[in-house]
Amino acid sequence: MSENDIFKALADPTRRTIFEKLASGSMNASSLREGMEISQPAMSQHLAVLRSAGLIREQRFGRYVNYEVDPDGLALIAQWLTKYRIYWPARMDALKTLLKDMDQ
Repeated sequence: MSENDIFKALADPTRRTIFEKLASGSMNASSLREGMEISQPAMSQHLAVLRSAGLIREQRFGRYVNYEVDPDGLALIAQWLTKYRIYWPARMDALKTLLKDMDQ
C-alpha cells in the first residue's frame, strides 16, 4: 500500500462517495448502495479497490460483511499531507497581499 494506491482509489467519484459514507460508521454493501445507481458486482469491485489501498477493512459476522474506514490508511494520507503543510501559511499570506494590492 502506498500513497499512489490511496490517491488512485480516491480518484474515482463513486469510491469517494463510498468512503465518505463509511466515515459515518460501519455499513454492509447493501446499505452502501442505497441512493446510488450501482450494481452489486460494481460495488464489490469498488470495495476491493478501497480495501487493497488500505482505506477500508471488512468485518465478517457469519455470512454478513460490514465495512469500515481503516485508520491506518488515513494515517498514511495524514503523513503525506504533513510534508506539504508548511507551505500553506506562506502561500495564504502571499495571496492576501496580492488581493490587497489588487484592491488599491
